[in-house]
Amino acid sequence: MAISAQDVKQLKEMTNCGMMDCKRALEQTNGDFDAAVKYLREQGLAKAAKKATRIAAEGLVYTKIDPAKKVGAIVEVNSETDFAAKSDRFVEFVDMVAQTVIDNDVADVDALLAVKMSGTDETVQDVLTERIATISENIKIRRFARMEGDLFSYIHDGGGSIIGTLLKLEADDVNDDAVKQCAKDICLQIAASAPQFVSQADVPANVIAEEKEVQMALAQKENETAAKPKPMNVLEKIVEGRMKKFTEEICLMDEPYIKNDEMTVAKYVASLGKNIKVVQFVRYEKGEGLQKKEENFADEVASMMK
Repeated sequence: MAISAQDVKQLKEMTNCGMMDCKRALEQTNGDFDAAVKYLREQGLAKAAKKATRIAAEGLVYTKIDPAKKVGAIVEVNSETDFAAKSDRFVEFVDMVAQTVIDNDVADVDALLAVKMSGTDETVQDVLTERIATISENIKIRRFARMEGDLFSYIHDGGGSIIGTLLKLEADDVNDDAVKQCAKDICLQIAASAPQFVSQADVPANVIAEEKEVQMALAQKENETAAKPKPMNVLEKIVEGRMKKFTEEICLMDEPYIKNDEMTVAKYVASLGKNIKVVQFVRYEKGEGLQKKEENFADEVASMMK
């Protein structure tokens, strides 16, 4: 019997399996959805859907740069266990995702899932579904960033790639050894201190305004209980000092340089005299903001019986 595209789509939504797998299952079962689901389960593919609600908080942060194209990518792909994240199949998948980000300027994860995986004739979603089935864990492409220009990267491996940075620099000669060393040092700085912006000029006005309101309210509250209350002009000076510290903590160029805390990152870069400019950076830390699911063996067995 003829299998419609709508039927294939419906089975895909039911099982989270690849389009071609769903089409083949329907063909093998003459369009019987229940039999097709059973067929996919027998093939070890439909279990991917059953794992879709399990939290994936392990995984890898990964960077890749194509020097010829001057394009790079940083991605975070999560798995349920560290063991799976270290498997060759998982690492290969993450590398393919990074290459696909380099090759396709897409806006978000949903758009990425819809494009063809680089080096294959399948979509990223189809390859993802296949890896979920073969690795037997839920896998999530959580986020990615794509950057163009003269790029440098660093991965901090603390028993697994846990922090990654992707950095864009401009300089008189980006191939100069001093520039390369500077890029390495700045990547390490970003990984260690987790700044949010390159410089104060990059901080959105609303972020500054909101923080200033908070600090003023705090200063006024402290003033109410002070033995000798301060006038408003003094409070404004106090807030100004606190705002300076605030921007130093969130702006890369204002931070104390990790290899010499007597100078800022900006002064370190300027001291090299290579017209180096830090343009942009992205820092990912594996699993940040995710809550890892904790289960003991008995609870896991019980949950499987439901």
